[in-house]
Amino acid sequence: MEHRGVTVWFTGLSGAGKTTISQQIAKRLKKAGCKLEVLDGDIVRTNLTKGLGFSKEDRDENIRRIGFVSHLLTRNGVIVLVSAISPYREIRQEVRERVGDFVEVFANAPLAECEKRDVKGLYKRARAGEIKGFTGIDDPYEAPESPEVECRTDLEELKESVEKVLAKLTELGYLSA
Repeated sequence: MEHRGVTVWFTGLSGAGKTTISQQIAKRLKKAGCKLEVLDGDIVRTNLTKGLGFSKEDRDENIRRIGFVSHLLTRNGVIVLVSAISPYREIRQEVRERVGDFVEVFANAPLAECEKRDVKGLYKRARAGEIKGFTGIDDPYEAPESPEVECRTDLEELKESVEKVLAKLTELGYLSA
């Protein structure tokens, strides 16, 4: 499969399905022979942005750093799949402008559904007051106003979400058979 460099930025609440969708897309694109990198927010925080906290300033810096790496890879013809909560619109827009070839995917699931899926127990700990400034509980999540793709992960199957993203990348000229 031929392709152009692009950053596909998955945003949404913790547990909304960002990583799950991006992992499935990564499998498909690797199988098709695409140059690909996956930047998962949890993994990035333990390596590239270690030491940053969860204040608004630190969250913005975390996203800026991910955006910088995404930009370098994208301009070198790599498809970059970023899975990061990235709760604030303004910093997502800043990264979009820096990268240029940028497709925003909103993994959209209601907070109650994300809490049901809480495999790490983070929402439970946030509700108990053990985690302060948790996105969706006591820190805001600013949903995208016009993402290129919206995956309603509470209403659609994983395969449907994956196909929507791949179809949009093809429509925008980033992928071709």
